[in-house]
Amino acid sequence: MIVDANRYNAYGDSMFNVMYGLFFIVIHFMLVVLFYRQFGKLDLFVWIAMASILANIQVVKAIEIVSIQATLGNTLYGSIFLATDIISEKYGKKDANQSVVIGLLAVIVYLITMQLSLFFEPANASFALAIQAAFDLIFKLSFRIVIASLIAYAISQFLDVSLYAWIKSKLSLDKHLWIRNNGSTMISQFVDTLIFVSIAFIGLEYNVIHIFISTYVLKFIIAIIDTPFIYLTKKITPKKEFF
Repeated sequence: MIVDANRYNAYGDSMFNVMYGLFFIVIHFMLVVLFYRQFGKLDLFVWIAMASILANIQVVKAIEIVSIQATLGNTLYGSIFLATDIISEKYGKKDANQSVVIGLLAVIVYLITMQLSLFFEPANASFALAIQAAFDLIFKLSFRIVIASLIAYAISQFLDVSLYAWIKSKLSLDKHLWIRNNGSTMISQFVDTLIFVSIAFIGLEYNVIHIFISTYVLKFIIAIIDTPFIYLTKKITPKKEFF
C-alpha cells in the first residue's frame, strides 16, 4: 500500500491544530475566569482591552483546521464576548456597554500607534532591518480591513450586550443562563461575521460565502465551549472589587 506522505502530513497537522486549538480555547477562557476571580469587573475591563489588541495581532496568522482555513484571532475575540457576558450577568448592561467602549478605544489606540511607528527609519543594521520588515508585514493592515474590523466590533458587541439584557429580562434570572449566554453571542457573532466579511471582501477575488461560513462555524463552536466557564463565574466571588 502506497501512502501519500504529503497528504498524511497535512492530515496530521490539521488534527494537531484541532486538539491544540481546543487546548488554546480552554486556556483563554480559564484566563478570563482567573482575571475575574482576582479583581472582578476591573480585571474583565483589562482583559477586554488586552484581548481586543491581541486578537488584531493574531488575526494575521492563518491556520487550517479539518480543511477549514481560519485565523488565531477568533479565539481571543470569542473570549471578549465571554467577558462582556460575565459583566452583563454580574454587573448589568451599563457596565457591559462601558467595557465595549474600552475595548473599542484600545483597538483604535493600537491601530494608530502601530501605524505611526512604521514611519520611523530603522537603524542601518541587518537585525533592525529584519525587525522593520516584520513590523511592515504584521502591522501594515489595509484601510478596508481596519474599517471592517472596527465597525463589526462596535455593532456586534453592543448588540451582544443588548440581547443579553433583553433575554435576561424575559427569562428567569436563576435559570436559562446558557440561553442568554449562547443566544446573545451566537446572534451577535453572526452579525459580526456578516458585517466584517461584507466590508472587507465583497468585490474582491475571494469566495465570500466560503469565508463567511467557515468563520462563523468556528465562532459558533467557540461560543458553545464558553458556556461552562460563565457557569463557573456564577459560583465565584472576586477577591477584591475596586469599583
